[in-house]
Amino acid sequence: VTGANVGQRIAIVLDKKVHMAPSIREKIPSGKTQIEGFASMNEAKDLAIILRAGALPAPVKIIEERIVGPSLGADSIAQGTQAIIFGLALVLVFMLVYYKMAGIVADFALIWNILLVLAVLASLQATLTLPGIAGLILTVGMSIDANVIIFERIREELRKGKTPKAAIDAGYDRALTTIIDANVTTLIASLVLYQFGTGPIKGFATVLFWGILISMFTALFITRTIFNAYTSRKGLSTLSI
Repeated sequence: VTGANVGQRIAIVLDKKVHMAPSIREKIPSGKTQIEGFASMNEAKDLAIILRAGALPAPVKIIEERIVGPSLGADSIAQGTQAIIFGLALVLVFMLVYYKMAGIVADFALIWNILLVLAVLASLQATLTLPGIAGLILTVGMSIDANVIIFERIREELRKGKTPKAAIDAGYDRALTTIIDANVTTLIASLVLYQFGTGPIKGFATVLFWGILISMFTALFITRTIFNAYTSRKGLSTLSI
């Protein structure tokens, strides 16, 4: 074939793309040849790598192409941080208005929750990415959910005529199983995501895992400690909740 086409060009095609079209100077009897005329050594090495790799087992098609600036990641992180701050402020105000004194306790525990999560991430030298911010937001929701369950149980006990201390003890005891069940299932899901996920998914799973553990600690231990200290005062007959 090459002998009959001396002086013509031969196209080097891989995956329906022409990488080069050198001229045939002479017949190639042995199946081996040399390609000359590269502008640089790097260009020759790049073509050699392509030829050695061969065609891909499946065709590659460009579905979408975008050009983004180098500041996109920083802008996204800044917007995510603003969303956390704004959402956190709304949650703090809602808990304060709806649960009164108990809302202050929940707000204190929530702030501690976030600070402890950030401290753990810093100790692990983990980077807070956009998926990590999503995990932190989910942690805030799970933490508030645990406090809401506890407070509603306490309200039910107060309606039965129990004293504040007895209502708090019964409320925490009744809410314990529900909170543990909900959080343990989320912990298992985060472990599965970390084990089988890629980089961004692992970041989300890491923040979620530690966030859930810490939210259980703050909801079941810190808030109860504050309530016990508050109800230990003599003569306390009502509870603002």
